[in-house]
Amino acid sequence: MREFDGHELVVFGNDVATGLRAIIAIHSTARGPAAGGCRMWPYVSTQEAVSDVLRLSRGMSYKNAMANLELGGGKAVIIGDSRKAKTPELFQAFGRMVDSLGGRYITAEDVGTTTADMANVARATRFVAGLGAAPGAAGGDPGPKTALGVYLGIRAAVKFRLGRADLSDVSVAVQGVGGVGYHLCALLAADGARLSVADVRPAAVQRVCEEFAAQPLAVEEIMAADVDVLSPCALGAVLNSQSSPRLRARVIAGAANNQLAQGQDGTALSTMGILYAPDYVINAGGIISVSREYQGGSEAQVLADIERIPLRLTEIFERARRENRTTNAVADDMARERLGHRAQQLVA
Repeated sequence: MREFDGHELVVFGNDVATGLRAIIAIHSTARGPAAGGCRMWPYVSTQEAVSDVLRLSRGMSYKNAMANLELGGGKAVIIGDSRKAKTPELFQAFGRMVDSLGGRYITAEDVGTTTADMANVARATRFVAGLGAAPGAAGGDPGPKTALGVYLGIRAAVKFRLGRADLSDVSVAVQGVGGVGYHLCALLAADGARLSVADVRPAAVQRVCEEFAAQPLAVEEIMAADVDVLSPCALGAVLNSQSSPRLRARVIAGAANNQLAQGQDGTALSTMGILYAPDYVINAGGIISVSREYQGGSEAQVLADIERIPLRLTEIFERARRENRTTNAVADDMARERLGHRAQQLVA
């Protein structure tokens, strides 16, 4: 399948007693143990789950490389409805699956999983992060850290594309206001942005509208919102041949992974004059937090690392303009260079 990119290992796990059906994909360990969250989602087929975990794990290799982390790229998916099928025993079984890889893969929370779930995983393995943290130490829910990185990245993109030094009166449409999107809206609102939001959960939309004076939009309308910035913070592949012709934003910068359905979709955005912030660069705050937690680092180190995200994005924007290339192509090349260079160092 086209999502396969020379992955080092793909493992399928099944535990009848708990109902666990999981897949772990390790894309690369060139820079260190593969790290990436565990997503729980009601995939309609095993093939759909495999496709997702392959794309996500490759994205983690690029994300960790671009964030200069000593980590490779991996991801896990659990097939199931997170609202109905969760049990402590299921996550302990998943922990045993992670542990069987001997540290080659480090897990954490992602869409559909929480810090409480990771606490149950930690009963069966030490190769897990995204747990609670002591005051001043790195750790805890990585969602707010992802949101912080996206917020700083939006500021960098707005400055580059719109020439604005702040977000006062800048219109931003946020698609998905869950664990990351909600915290992003709080940061954007505090900076004076005008928010429009959409989510499949009406209660989540109502909360953001009440707290941050956001305007609600229908899920099917938000991609075509007439705004300065579109921030996809839900699932991936939202930028595709069907959605791109409807876009009216001048900047796309969000937390969702794999926003481009295919690489050439970045060309369509560029042709339309839309500045795209490569997702695995702008949304690295969460894995930065996870990395520092796993290594016993501090909250201050996490924040210092996240503050480098806008610098990396600006470098990508400037290089893309200078070379007349798309931002996603430039970012991919930079990530592959870092992965290849590290692999050569290990061989030498």
